[in-house]
This record gives sequence, structure tokens and C-alpha cells, in this order.
Amino acid sequence: MLYQHFPGKLDLYLALLDQHCESLLQSVRTALASTTDNKLRVAATMDAYFAYVENEGGAFRLVFESDLTNEAAVRERVDRVTLQCAEAICEVIAEDTGLPRDEAMLLAVGLGGYSQVVARYWLASGSTVPRDKAVELLTSLAWRGIAGFPLHGTEGH
Repeated sequence: MLYQHFPGKLDLYLALLDQHCESLLQSVRTALASTTDNKLRVAATMDAYFAYVENEGGAFRLVFESDLTNEAAVRERVDRVTLQCAEAICEVIAEDTGLPRDEAMLLAVGLGGYSQVVARYWLASGSTVPRDKAVELLTSLAWRGIAGFPLHGTEGH
């Protein structure tokens, strides 16, 4: 029945991919907007990635681990959602620190990639570390780094 609405399997896959990429992006944006306390923002964003890999019925595999990731249309979508998540993080970093956009983007890509890779590892490895503890550990590590950048308007900025 589904195939009647899509010309082929790839088109169906791309439609599902778009839906699941949007879900991840919205989760990250919601986490970033959930508070103005930056340490809590880091925790909420880390948790958004963990929740995505844990609760989306394996959707993260569709996005990040598919055999089709070498397909140009698939790669473009995966790269786009990764970039969009980083851009959302970048906006907060740039606004709060006053760093130039290029520098804020490097930090954002690092934090987003860190969150995604570790969350995927946590699930795939069958880690016995509960999700909340894993998020707490990663938040602590990330916060120790990002907190070193003073808020814009303080300490000479």
C-alpha cells in the first residue's frame, strides 16, 4: 500500500528519513530553548540525543547507520540535519559568548558530534550505565570545556 504513494523504495526511505531528521532537529531546538541556564542547556541537549537513539524505535539507525548513507540524496539529508543541529547549538554559543560565528560553529559541531557519537555508542554497546547517569557524565565533561568561554559582556567581552 505504501509503495503506491512512492515511486520506489528509495523515495519511501527518503520520506521516512526526512521525518526522522526533523524529529531530531526539533528535539535539539526544544532542548536549547528549554532554559536560559547554560549548564542545563548542555544537559538537555545531551539528553535529547540520548532520547533520540533510545526512544525513536531505531530511527537513528535509519538516519545515521543505514547501508544507503553512500547514496547522494541520503548523505545530503544526514549531513543537513547534522549541520542544522550544529547551527542551532552555534546560535546559543555565539550569542552567549560573543565568539565569531566560525569559532562558535566549530564548538557547536564538536558538541553535537560528541553527543551523537557517544549516545549511539551507549546504545549499541548495551552499556549498563543508566541514561540519566550517562547524560550526567557527558554533561560534566562538555560543561567543563564550554564553561571556559566567558559569557558575552563579562570578563572583558
